[in-house]
Amino acid sequence: MGKLEVFLLGMFSKSKKNPLTAAEVSALWLQYSGDSMAICVYKYFLKIVENKDIKPILEYGLQLAENHITEITKFLKSDNFQVPMGFTEDDVNLDAPRLFSDQFLLFYSYIMTIHGITAYSLAITNSERPDVQNYFFECAATAKDFFQKIVDYAKTQPKFSRVPSIPSPFGKEFVSSTGIISNLIGNKRPLNSSEVSNLFFNSKKTGFIRSLSLAFSQVAKTEDVRDFMVKNVKLAGKDAESFSNILKQDHLPTPENWDAEIMESTVSPFSDKLLMFHAAFLVNAALSYYGAGIGSSLRSDIILNYTKVFTHAIEAGALCFNIMVKHGWLEKQPEVIDRESLAQG
Repeated sequence: MGKLEVFLLGMFSKSKKNPLTAAEVSALWLQYSGDSMAICVYKYFLKIVENKDIKPILEYGLQLAENHITEITKFLKSDNFQVPMGFTEDDVNLDAPRLFSDQFLLFYSYIMTIHGITAYSLAITNSERPDVQNYFFECAATAKDFFQKIVDYAKTQPKFSRVPSIPSPFGKEFVSSTGIISNLIGNKRPLNSSEVSNLFFNSKKTGFIRSLSLAFSQVAKTEDVRDFMVKNVKLAGKDAESFSNILKQDHLPTPENWDAEIMESTVSPFSDKLLMFHAAFLVNAALSYYGAGIGSSLRSDIILNYTKVFTHAIEAGALCFNIMVKHGWLEKQPEVIDRESLAQG
C-alpha cells in the first residue's frame, strides 16, 4: 500500500468519528512531554529518598505519570497522530548522587501538582469529545488525591508555610475612593485577601524556580544552559523577594526559602535537554499566574511589581526557546497544513 492510500485510509477512519481538535491534541501532546519528564524525575527521586513517609507519595506520583503516558498514547495513535518523543531513560542518570533533600522532593511534588491540576482544569474546558473530557476529569481526580497526600504530610513538617490569615470584617463595606488604584506613593491601604493569596503563592512558586535553578546550575553540562540557570537564580530570587517584601510591609509571614535543601553534588541526574524543558515549563506557568495576580490586584504598586516580574519571565522564556532550538531539543507540536507551501509545489 502506497503513502497516498495510507493517508486516505487514515482520513477515512477519522471521518467515522469526531477527530481530535487542535485544543485536545495540544493538551495531550504537552501532557505527554510533561509526564515523560515526570517519570524520569520520580525514578531518580525514588533512588535517593530515605524518608519512609515520603517514599509512597513519590511512588504514587510515578504511577500516575506512567498511567497518563499509556492513555495519551492510545488517544494519539487512534487518531493517527505521531506520539511525541518526550523524555526517555537516556535523559536520567539513576546513579547520580543526591542533589535534593527529602523535604525538597515533597516540596517539588507539591508545586508541580498545583501546576498539573491547573492544566487539567483548562484541558477539560477546552475539550469537546466526551472520552477526552472524561480522561482529564480522571486526571484531575487522581491529582486531587495526590495533592491531598502531599499536603496532609507536609503540614506535619516544620518547613510547611501556611498562608497568612486575615480577620473577618465587621459588616459589609464598599470601596469609596479611586485611591484604591492610584496610591502609588504615600499611604497605602492594607492588602486585601486576594492580594495576600496571590502574593504568597507567587512568592512560593517563584522561590521554587530559584531553588530548582540553583540545583540545575550546579549540574548542567552545557555552558549556555549553566549560564541561563545562574541568571535564573538571580532573577527568580529577586522576583520572589519582591513579593515577600510587599507581604512584610503588612507584617505578614512569607514562604520558606528552600535553597538550603539543595545538596553539593555537581553530577547531573538529568540531561541538559530535560533541565531546559523543565525551566521553560516553569516560565510558561509563571506567566499565567503573574497574569492572574495582575488581574486581581487593585494597588498600583503591586501592579507595577507584577509588570516587572512578568517582563523577567518573558525574557527567561525567550532565552529558553533560543537555547532549546540551538541544541535541537525543542520538539515540534502538530501544525496546521501549510497551504502556501503546497501551492508552491
